[in-house]
Amino acid sequence: MVRLRSKPRKEGALQRFARQNGHEVFFPSIPIRPVNPRASRIAPYFPGYLFLHADLHAVGETTFHWMPFSAGLVQVGGEPGAVPDLVVRGIAARVRQIWGGGDLLPDRFQHGDRVIVREGAFEGYQALFDARLPGSERVRVLLKMLNDRYVPLEIDLVLIEKEKVSGLASRATGPLRLAAG
Repeated sequence: MVRLRSKPRKEGALQRFARQNGHEVFFPSIPIRPVNPRASRIAPYFPGYLFLHADLHAVGETTFHWMPFSAGLVQVGGEPGAVPDLVVRGIAARVRQIWGGGDLLPDRFQHGDRVIVREGAFEGYQALFDARLPGSERVRVLLKMLNDRYVPLEIDLVLIEKEKVSGLASRATGPLRLAAG
């Protein structure tokens, strides 16, 4: 598969046009909570990009460059950049998981829940869940710093998990970084 770029916010139209012309297209999209209640509740997983399965030698690359709503194929070193099928299947599986509720359940966290950052620069740090941010899958947590000071941090929802209560972790008063173990 190759990546096909769309003009801004024209992914759906490009997908429909390409399919009407007999091309196999994968347009991963996910549910969102828009700030504006009249806005679309579906957003592209990769804004501006679709995946295309086509015989470029038979069809010609220029077909996709001049296609309505298209900004052409993604080029790598002057050639269309191929995306392995395994990667595309992984993306499709993740999109299905999100649509099925997966880790993005809206009521998974409540204000004040104790959470741990499980990935990224703050991996292992304790925090308090504050709020979901409107129109996105990001949240605000209050990161516990030295001297029991809390600092607001905006982070992707998938990077946090509820803290598992154990006698040792709940009584910790020293450094806020949790020991691996």
